[in-house]
Amino acid sequence: MPNPLAFLALACFPLVVMALFGKLPADRALIWSILLGYLFLPEPPAVFDLPAAPPLTKHNIPALFAFATVLWRRKLSASLLPQSMIGKAFVLTFVLSPILTVLTNGEPVIWGEVGLPPLGVKDMIALSVQQFLVLLPFLMARQFLSSGGAQRELLKALMIGGLVYSALMLIEIRMSPQLNMWIYGYYQHYFGQSVRFGGYRPVVFLYHGLWVAFYTFMAATAAWGLWRLSPGEQKVKFLLAALWLSMILVMAKSMGAVILFAVAAPAVICLPVRWQIRLAIVIGVIALIYPILKGFALVPEETLLARAAAIDPDRAASLRFRFMNENTLLDRAYLKPLFGWGSWGRNHILDPITGFILTVTDGRWIITIGVYGWVGFAAEFGLILLPLVMIAQEVRLARRLDVAQVSPLVGPLALLLALNLADMVPNATLTPLTWLLCGALLGYAEQLRTARLTSPPQPVDDTQKPVSKPLKWEPVIR
Repeated sequence: MPNPLAFLALACFPLVVMALFGKLPADRALIWSILLGYLFLPEPPAVFDLPAAPPLTKHNIPALFAFATVLWRRKLSASLLPQSMIGKAFVLTFVLSPILTVLTNGEPVIWGEVGLPPLGVKDMIALSVQQFLVLLPFLMARQFLSSGGAQRELLKALMIGGLVYSALMLIEIRMSPQLNMWIYGYYQHYFGQSVRFGGYRPVVFLYHGLWVAFYTFMAATAAWGLWRLSPGEQKVKFLLAALWLSMILVMAKSMGAVILFAVAAPAVICLPVRWQIRLAIVIGVIALIYPILKGFALVPEETLLARAAAIDPDRAASLRFRFMNENTLLDRAYLKPLFGWGSWGRNHILDPITGFILTVTDGRWIITIGVYGWVGFAAEFGLILLPLVMIAQEVRLARRLDVAQVSPLVGPLALLLALNLADMVPNATLTPLTWLLCGALLGYAEQLRTARLTSPPQPVDDTQKPVSKPLKWEPVIR
């Protein structure tokens, strides 16, 4: 169980948020509020579970109090909702669809001697508020992180956080994952899953070693992006940081994160921004294909298992276990396909005697479909893919019409978001940082669209190309 220091850290973090907004510009204060809370606050079960409200955790306390501070200081200058109708529809569906989830789950669920309660008005309010809190980093990033300067600060913060975390990771690689136990009094996951390749996989203060490896991948990719886009002496510093974080990523002992890095790093280093964004779109679309094919039972499972067994029998056994659970959970989800089963573990299969949950949810997609149905899945994954689609459209129109230039910083950010979406197929790595990236890219796409629509037509003669108007805050790249 968490010790008093864990709850004290959660209780005092609003003061940290207020101090950041008092000392830093709003964009940097938002970035560091979300990042520090995610990296250093204790994971559940360290929560404040208030009556008739969603639990307050490390994942929503920073954003909630950042939002409250912004309101108090009257720094909200525009609507929280996206400009486009489809963006508004995704946001409203994401936040309000739990109302329909509750209305379609008014009956108890009985498993032998075990029963789960029906959902009621309290659940309706709590689930909708919870969804709003989950989305707060996205809504605020869209407003405060849409400029090129904020994008650079976001990449730098990811890199700096990775450098600081690397020291803590090295401690756990050498001594086993103990920092959360030493400081907060409990271990946040199963210790056996931290033993890999004859050593230890670091966990630090995150949910699982896979989450630490994924964040290290983000930090290393950000460092390589900054190295490419920085001049002079800074280039050497960023190169050293990128090399160090790449080495730490390998030491984190996560094959999935290394594969993602093998895709992202060459693209960030070699490709122009428009091709980085195109690659991000391809990755994002592919990430959506698996859940859809799985939903229609079109995934060739036996073929995949046979190929996995030829490489590593242990990995094949793990994949078979994953497929079995996904199939069981999908069969359960088909009983409530539109709006899901809601909370209290109603989307799982329970032991009829003990009440223990028998199914395992790994990928974020199967969790979302089980809890909020295919409507909730479409809202969540569609909202993450939307900024990539909008930026790709603006890049294409910018090249065709020559009305605005595109910041090269959006390339690494777009790849990070797309690969996070891809990682949500095998893992549930949807974090506040995902929404921060998503909001920053959507805000930037909206800025590009506004500049394109409001730029007056330029005179063209026979000897000159149309004169372009780069956005004042953007680094210019062709």
